[in-house]
Amino acid sequence: MARNHTINYVEIAAPDLAEAKGFYASAFGWAFNAYGDDYAGIQGPDGDGEVGGLNPHASPGAGGPLVILYADDLDTTLTQVRAAGGQITQEPYAFPGGRRFHFADPAGNGLAVWSTT
Repeated sequence: MARNHTINYVEIAAPDLAEAKGFYASAFGWAFNAYGDDYAGIQGPDGDGEVGGLNPHASPGAGGPLVILYADDLDTTLTQVRAAGGQITQEPYAFPGGRRFHFADPAGNGLAVWSTT
């Protein structure tokens, strides 16, 4: 059940759906609900429902929302993003409350990852 004023779903542009699914599965271990070649739903952490989707019909690039992911281990996640083919656009830096880095996925979508350590 969705809660009032909370993020309910995040849609990421994915011109190459197979590439995007491979990247996010490799970098973060995400699983997907398949809807053919037209869409992939990002499964929730418990495997129940969806928290977002990969849309091959949306245009990637600047101006979209910044999706920020949480990581228990920022440095390990940074290594995984690089190994999966992500481009680091801002190396890890400290901010009040933790550290974070920014990256672009293979389609050019900008995302960030943060951690308390």
